[in-house]
Amino acid sequence: MRSSRIAPLLAVGAVATLIPALAPATASATPSAASPSRPATADPLQRYLQQKPQWKRCDAESPAALQCATLKVPLDYSRPGGKQIDIAVSRLKASSTKERRGVLLLNPGGPGGSGLDMPLYLGPDLPAAVKKQYDLIGFDPRGVGRSTPVGCGLADDEFNWQRPYKAATFAKDVKWARTVADKCQAKGGAVLPHLTTRNTARDMDVVRGVLGEKKISYLGFSYGTYLGAVYTQLFPQRADRFVLDSGVDPQRAWRGMIQVWAEGAEPAFTRWTEWTAKRHTTYRLGDTPAKVRKTYWDLVARADRKPIDVDGTRMTGDDIRAERAVFFYVQNAAERVADLKKAASGQKPAPSRNGDATPSPERPAPPAFARAEVPSDNGDASFWAVVCADTRAWPRDPEQYRRDAIRDKARYPLYGDFASNIMPCAFWKNGSEPATAVNNKVGALILQNEWDSQTPLTSGQGLHRAMKGSRMVTVLGGEGHGVYGTKSCADKTATAYLTTGKLPAKDLTCRTPAVSDQPARLRLPLPTPPGVPAMNAR
Repeated sequence: MRSSRIAPLLAVGAVATLIPALAPATASATPSAASPSRPATADPLQRYLQQKPQWKRCDAESPAALQCATLKVPLDYSRPGGKQIDIAVSRLKASSTKERRGVLLLNPGGPGGSGLDMPLYLGPDLPAAVKKQYDLIGFDPRGVGRSTPVGCGLADDEFNWQRPYKAATFAKDVKWARTVADKCQAKGGAVLPHLTTRNTARDMDVVRGVLGEKKISYLGFSYGTYLGAVYTQLFPQRADRFVLDSGVDPQRAWRGMIQVWAEGAEPAFTRWTEWTAKRHTTYRLGDTPAKVRKTYWDLVARADRKPIDVDGTRMTGDDIRAERAVFFYVQNAAERVADLKKAASGQKPAPSRNGDATPSPERPAPPAFARAEVPSDNGDASFWAVVCADTRAWPRDPEQYRRDAIRDKARYPLYGDFASNIMPCAFWKNGSEPATAVNNKVGALILQNEWDSQTPLTSGQGLHRAMKGSRMVTVLGGEGHGVYGTKSCADKTATAYLTTGKLPAKDLTCRTPAVSDQPARLRLPLPTPPGVPAMNAR
């Protein structure tokens, strides 16, 4: 039942000392200015900034208005004359030449999420006033999709990383983690150290320069908020209007962001028990929160003894716990657990009123542009590349993961051991640079649902603390991953900021309508981090 691979989302210290060639002023797209006492020096990136994009229709299936081009960037920014890689970029021009302000770069999340077709599927959700002012710019981050994709050659049984801690299987989990790391190293060892958020931010600045823009505006979701934050840290003078939707806490990238799923699931579960107890006549799961909780954990224990057959899929207790994300959507979770209860008693679950007990995209994404040359494990490979290479904080001792998994299963029973168990990053070679510390006063607008399953509220608050010039809009009662464009109470504030540049004078809160009988939904077909089956179709 658990997801076996990453679908095309997300839901990842001290200021890194850059060598001179990588200092922000040098890594930007601006040649050094000359002075009487110092002659002009050549910008090592000038060759990349002088590229002339060859815009053309992305493919026969996409609208003619959406154009694509491929740019070259250095694999290693400390050696701009060395190996080059491709970055695929798309463009949907502003609808008004007169009112055009500039470009709005878009990122859907991940790491590993393709954003090339994002102007196409996000466009209908953006207000006309925004589309008048901005060219919508999508791109596949380095290593992803059409941007010189990375692969590891993973076998089918190596995709699943949702591994609950058990003493009897821990050695097997360690072997799996080491195997994934070794396979990725064998396939892309020279490339992997450079597939970092820091370098993707530098790629964004090359895109800015090639497009002839002094600054960029940006709309990033989930992992895209971290990417946007890193860009503001490296290129504060290049950041115009940045909307960061469903925030990743820079202090917790990346092991901490996986662990926050477990931390955030516990209050969501408690909220669900309270909501469901009030609707006992509908779901028959218990008329008090304590009884609802007992019903759930009894099902987990029963499935551990003998898997429950749910529509032909045999679910263990661990499989049930792995669906922790569904508890952020109270109605969907109640339907799901009611179905599990019926299946456990031998009854055939009634068809859900919503067709599925889990959230699904409101609008399906258009077919991705043809990517026949992309490795089948590209999503997983690029996810691990960024998550493992971005930071050097991953423990190297397998026993540390064992201790943490045991501890966190006790602290966070739903998902703690999954989140803290061993990952391939334990055996990954270091990235080319230390992690980027985000600590700046660049203006940005952070949007956050109170009940976001992939970047819980505490995560968005951490991003707000790191970006001291930001303002935050919290949607009280908001369910789902992704805020802007959902007819949310935060939409008006975000649109006003993008179109006028004025941030709110202070942080805001607004309230979404109470949970109704309508299905809880994701606002975008966002890429989903590995091991989040409840967020996408099974």
